[in-house]
Amino acid sequence: MKKFTLLGLLCAAFLLGYGFSRFTNPVSNGPRVTGIGGIFFKAKDPAALRTWYEKNLGMRMVQSGTNFEWHQGADSTKKGFTLWAPFKETTKYFQPSDKQFMINYRVEGLDQLLVKLKAAGILPADSVEKVSYGSFVHLMDPEGNKIELWEPNDVEYAKMGTITTK
Repeated sequence: MKKFTLLGLLCAAFLLGYGFSRFTNPVSNGPRVTGIGGIFFKAKDPAALRTWYEKNLGMRMVQSGTNFEWHQGADSTKKGFTLWAPFKETTKYFQPSDKQFMINYRVEGLDQLLVKLKAAGILPADSVEKVSYGSFVHLMDPEGNKIELWEPNDVEYAKMGTITTK
């Protein structure tokens, strides 16, 4: 009888632990935004602004800005990156938005997310661009903010040598 009680307790503990881990750490919620991939904004003099941030706030810069490296919560062995980048105030990259900033969102399941968005009547502003470090596409939100969706390949992104800030 003690064997069955102990076995029952072990099974119950396993099931509770498994259920709790699935609740607190879901494998996937389908195609979705998983974080911020970058903060992009217009500046009168991006080079001078990068220099100011580097000198005064210690942000180590590359030509595009700085990268913040972090470890993903669901798997702390995987790195993730968020880019901080000033653009020339005359950039056309944010068009058709007239806003001074653009947010890049990290996503998983970009193709499936685009299907879901299309079904809701939300069409991309351009076609998906695939590069070694991920896939990108742009949307306009209801208030005219252009947003960038990025399904990253963090392993390839890290190889680019642009990782500058931890």
